[in-house]
Amino acid sequence: MTTIQRKRVSPIDHLTAEDIETLGRELDAIRDEIVAGRGENDAKYIRRVISVQRKLELSSRAILLFSLFPPAWLVGTAGLSVAKILENMEIGHNIMHGQWDWMRDPKIHSTAWEWDNASPSEQWKHSHNELHHTYTNVVGKDNDLGYGIMRVDEGQRWHPIYLGQPLWNFVNACFFEYGIAAYDLELGKNLKTKKRRTNPEFKERLKQVRRKIGKQMLKDYVVHPALSIVTGSFLHTLAANAVANLVRNLWTHSVIMCGHFPQGVETFERTSIEGETRGEWYVRQMLGSANIDGNRVMHIMTGNLSYQIEHHLFPDLPSNRYQEIAPRIREIFDRYQLTYVSGSLPRQVGSAWAKVFRLSLPNRGEAKLAADAPRPKQVKRAKAYRWQRPAEEPTPVAVNS
Repeated sequence: MTTIQRKRVSPIDHLTAEDIETLGRELDAIRDEIVAGRGENDAKYIRRVISVQRKLELSSRAILLFSLFPPAWLVGTAGLSVAKILENMEIGHNIMHGQWDWMRDPKIHSTAWEWDNASPSEQWKHSHNELHHTYTNVVGKDNDLGYGIMRVDEGQRWHPIYLGQPLWNFVNACFFEYGIAAYDLELGKNLKTKKRRTNPEFKERLKQVRRKIGKQMLKDYVVHPALSIVTGSFLHTLAANAVANLVRNLWTHSVIMCGHFPQGVETFERTSIEGETRGEWYVRQMLGSANIDGNRVMHIMTGNLSYQIEHHLFPDLPSNRYQEIAPRIREIFDRYQLTYVSGSLPRQVGSAWAKVFRLSLPNRGEAKLAADAPRPKQVKRAKAYRWQRPAEEPTPVAVNS
């Protein structure tokens, strides 16, 4: 992909400024409707998911006490893998987005939730909620475009080190939770100079990550295997925890790659977001994200990030509502002649990996011409984040625990 500002034919050239702001108001209306309709059924949904996840994890860990026996190992490992995926995707990711803060339940709140992951929630919320969702697919601003270790856009300068990116993308997938922790720390940048390495703020954040990883290691690789010693299943439980973490890492990495890497997703120049209006921000989210087609079970297992487009438009709406509004969002895409990028999981994963391989090499042909074209001149506009709506009063909703 090449930033739309460098394309010979931009996919939004046919839209007038008035079209874009009208589109923004239509999306605001959908959001307002869902916000006004949140209630008991939504609260029951997230509480049911949390209950199912906890029961599944507890029963799986109980079964693994007898993992010396192969059937118990297989059932326990599969159950623990699913439980870890549910915890990270449909529960942790979405709670930390503030999707359920309106319930005013202190136990299911973005300020209190700590997830089953190497990355401390506070650091993840900064790098994901504040940076990625603000600068979605802006080359040079959104570090999710390759996580600082890969080149996934023709607009990113090529270096010989990128020849190896298919290999380390695979390694990153296997150890994804640790990769995210390093990413949240901006480890590469902060280890470069002594000044950055010794910065008290960085050292404190590093300490938080070490502490979190220590707790995760203690739980999965010491305490639970130790409980299996009495049945002679220590090593089997240890292996089951390692496999469950590996499965969770591979799954989450695949889902995240499908959100912004597949063919057809657009990227943007840094200068294009100066003074960006709310309508323009919406259009960037629409064209900078991609969905995964699938059934209800798959949507839940992806944390409803299979509706990545809807999630990026409305990151704080309850995830169970994305499926409901998806047809209306798609209708807006069609009416404004914009491309709604969606495909099956194998297709989207294949497309994302193809890009990782293709862009491990220098630009060629038309892509090279586009990437080498003069950068668009910066338009002098107000720097205020005009895409942000005025602060809203908290919705007076109280849902019984």
